[in-house]
Amino acid sequence: MIIAIASGKGGTGKTTVSVNLSLVFDQPVQLLDCDVEAPNAHLFLSDENSSETEVTRLVPEIDESLCDHCGECSRFCEYHAIVNLKTTTMVFPELCHSCGGCTLVCPRNAIREAPRRIGVIKKKQCRKISLTFGQLDIGVAMAPPLIRAVKAQR
Repeated sequence: MIIAIASGKGGTGKTTVSVNLSLVFDQPVQLLDCDVEAPNAHLFLSDENSSETEVTRLVPEIDESLCDHCGECSRFCEYHAIVNLKTTTMVFPELCHSCGGCTLVCPRNAIREAPRRIGVIKKKQCRKISLTFGQLDIGVAMAPPLIRAVKAQR
């Protein structure tokens, strides 16, 4: 059985309901806290053991020795994460959606994708409750990839 507690409004009691609902079940429960910007289910549960896994996403890196600043990558990028200037190409990782298209359109193979940390997934065990939650790094604006990583832990 899967039960989802969701709402777009903060302060409605989603975490309170989720944690208490998890506590009343007689069988083992997996609780996923997908509020990666401000997870707090862990505050209500003492942990017996825990683990942490880094989550990254791929962002472009330009090899300036190969790049001829043709502009193909910046024309392709719908999110304006790559800007070509006369003598350099700039990447704005916080705008990148990690589609990888820039690497495919670069005629000089001057772009490679490198992992960039966006946060962590933490797992805690509290009696019969297995809690998994994501914690977005400070300053990172791209929450959906971390939310997907938390949900993939089911």
